Parts: sequence; structure tokens; C-alpha cells
Amino acid sequence: MEGRIIDVKGNKLYIEHHTPFGGRPTIVFLHDSLGSVQLWRDFPAKLSEVTGCNVLVYDRLGYGKSYPMLTHERPVNYMELEADLLNELLLEIEPDIEDVILFGHSDGGTIALMMAAVYPEWVRAVICEAGHIFVEDVTLKGVYDAWDAYKTTNLPERLQKYHGDKVEMLFRAWTETWTRDDYRTWNIEHLLKHITAPLLFIQGESDEYGTLDQVEKTVTQVSGSAEKYIIPGIGHTPHKEAPELVLKKVAEFISKFF
Repeated sequence: MEGRIIDVKGNKLYIEHHTPFGGRPTIVFLHDSLGSVQLWRDFPAKLSEVTGCNVLVYDRLGYGKSYPMLTHERPVNYMELEADLLNELLLEIEPDIEDVILFGHSDGGTIALMMAAVYPEWVRAVICEAGHIFVEDVTLKGVYDAWDAYKTTNLPERLQKYHGDKVEMLFRAWTETWTRDDYRTWNIEHLLKHITAPLLFIQGESDEYGTLDQVEKTVTQVSGSAEKYIIPGIGHTPHKEAPELVLKKVAEFISKFF
């Protein structure tokens, strides 16, 4: 898919917008805290093929080919601000976008939930993969382990392939935000009742960043229909660890509504 830089309220974001299926929905992909368009690899294209849906995938500000963040210091509500920016991005692309289905992984899954709660007029369905609605001890352990890997392995060099000279800033933005004292009480459960779009929550049973409480407390508090898909023996990235299972389940989910 060919990409381009788009100006969204002064923010320069890299997007890839693939529209082979006229009149069909668009799956918008939201990457995780260290992710990018490139790190989705061929998963968006495969999901587009099996569902007959169009695809919009983009690098959040500070990631991939998008322009850098101004600072690594994030407010507690930074994911709500990401949902606001996604709303502005969709407004820039409109009317070249059909009914929106959100597919978010990790931080992206949380942003998808927030988008569905705050901007329901856009969202026709949500696939939340390994998202978070509150902070757990296991989440913080995962962040600290990642920080250790950043300091002791070639992780910075591997990330530079995708994020260039923005690696240090985005890594600090992730780790320092999640481990701050004022972030420990972050919680978006109060927003879940505003989600009316159908929801599929996918989680690996061995997710190293979150327990199944994240799933249970989400699917039981949204106002729309909700289902969960727990994959045994799988960690934090089901779409990479068990891609065929995820593709099949998501295609079945989308086919119920489109």
C-alpha cells in the first residue's frame, strides 16, 4: 500500500489508505506503544482480503514515519487525546472513508475503546486486542522488563529500523508515563457504558501485560453486544503469535454486521 503524510491540525501523520472494495467498511488499525504501520507487517492486507473491507493504517504522532512528538512527557489522559486526533484524521479523510471498524492492539486497543465511547458516530464495530482499561501490577512488570531490555539488549537498534531517531523519545514517553505515580490510578471503566458498537475483545491467555480482568470488566460494562476470544498459550500479540486464528475470528465477527 502506498503511503502519504497528512496534516491533521498541525500534526503530520503518515497514513496508508487502501480502498479496493467500494461501498464496504474501512478497518482502521491502531498500533501499540512501540508499534508502527510497518510493524503490522502484512496483517492489515490479509484481514482486508478475508473480510472484503478497506484499510486505513497510520503511525501515531511520534511513531514510524509520522513527525516527532514535541516532548516525551504525556498527560494522564494521553490516550483520550489520541482518540481526539483520530477523530480529526477521519474528518480530514471524509468522505473517502466508509463505515469505520476499529482494530486496536494494546494502547491502540484502549484508544479504540475510547474512540467508540467518545465519538460513537464514527464507529460501527470494535476489535480490541490486549487493550487496557486500568493499570495492573503485571502491566507495570511488563513495562519495567521492557525498560531492562532497552538498556541491556539491541532493542533500541531494532526499533530504529521503524522509528528512526524518535526511538528514545517514544520509549521514554511509554515507560515513564505508565510508571508514574499519578498514572497508577488511571481507569476508563466509567466510559465503557457509552460504547454501543459491537465489540470483540481478543486476548492471549498468557498476556504478559494484562490479566483476563481487563477482558471481563470490559465486555460486561459496554452497552452494546460484546464477546471475548481468549487464546490459550498466547501472549500480548495474538495477531502475530496466532495470525490465522485471529483472522478467522475477526472475519466471523465482521460478517455478522456487514
